[in-house]
Amino acid sequence: MGRKDASTSRTPVDQYRKQIGKQDYKKTRPMLRATRLKAEAKKTALGVKEVALVLAAILVFLLAFYAFFYLNVSSEVDLDLDPDEN
Repeated sequence: MGRKDASTSRTPVDQYRKQIGKQDYKKTRPMLRATRLKAEAKKTALGVKEVALVLAAILVFLLAFYAFFYLNVSSEVDLDLDPDEN
């Protein structure tokens, strides 16, 4: 008895979902398959954000590598020059 009463009074959200379900049912199978494949491709595709993050990480690594060797070479050159030798 409780179920019958609950089903007669539908919330607006349930009515909206039912309307969308009817519209999807009217679509043909190839259209539904194409929509599903398009959504899956969008999920799995690499975005610009991911590519930019990878390139930024590589750039930071290379700059750190360069800075490490630059600081090591410049400190060795300073040690070789003694200003009191004049």
